[in-house]
Amino acid sequence: MKLQIRNLSKTYSNGVKALDNLSLDIPTGMFGLLGPNGAGKSTLMRTIATLQEADSGSVFLAELDVLKNKMELRKVLGYLPQEFGVYPGATAFSLLNHLAVLKGVIKKSDRKELVNALLERVNLFEKRNKAVSSFSGGMRQRFGIAQALIGDPRLVIVDEPTAGLDPGERNRFYNLLSEIGEQVIVILSTHIVEDVRELCSNMAIINEGQLLYTGSPKDAMQALGGQIWEKTVDKPSLAAYQRAYQVISNKLVAGQPLIHVYSKTDPGNGFESVKASLEDVFFWEMSR
Repeated sequence: MKLQIRNLSKTYSNGVKALDNLSLDIPTGMFGLLGPNGAGKSTLMRTIATLQEADSGSVFLAELDVLKNKMELRKVLGYLPQEFGVYPGATAFSLLNHLAVLKGVIKKSDRKELVNALLERVNLFEKRNKAVSSFSGGMRQRFGIAQALIGDPRLVIVDEPTAGLDPGERNRFYNLLSEIGEQVIVILSTHIVEDVRELCSNMAIINEGQLLYTGSPKDAMQALGGQIWEKTVDKPSLAAYQRAYQVISNKLVAGQPLIHVYSKTDPGNGFESVKASLEDVFFWEMSR
């Protein structure tokens, strides 16, 4: 099964072009969608989820025309937005039960079995009678995955799911998403490079609504092999280095800028060759 996006465009009323003739193929498995804030990731996710209209283009899930058959897509879609509200005081069990009704699970015994199984899967069964509004950020995200899995979806979309999670909750969330991605298409939209490196076998980088790269993270890093160099410099000389070299990133380490530059040959001047990371790939594609 494959999600096929062709020539998708969307311009908002304020003139911002969020999607610019974007074409992309997304296979079964975990697929990372990387880009800075404002790159068009959320617009693409909302369009695929039939929450907003595109100006032009098409989206097909296998043979299903997503943009023309919205209700059919929603039957096989699991969606975890960046932020989602809950009814005040509603317990995990009651809220999942309510959402199962909305998904068409009518028989009470079937709903109970489904809801309990989902809560077990996301390790929240012991918290089933607690209000979701009282959950920690990680617990709420796991609950969000549980609601997204109601109805055995063929396509799951998660938008910035690990923002704000502590390392332990992030690892638990990684494991849960990896398990889900073995059987269905899971689109992980994020600006956190580590999420994609840890989870995804395929990825795309977009910016200003345009596709910059698509392929595997491993291939992307190998393509930059031997072309990334780093050096710690002092702050007053940073601007001079940025003028003299193709600096793709800089960050403060122990108070001093650590710069990464792209060069096919040894730039000399004390630079050391380093193994290209997915972060280097991201900044290289953005710099181009």
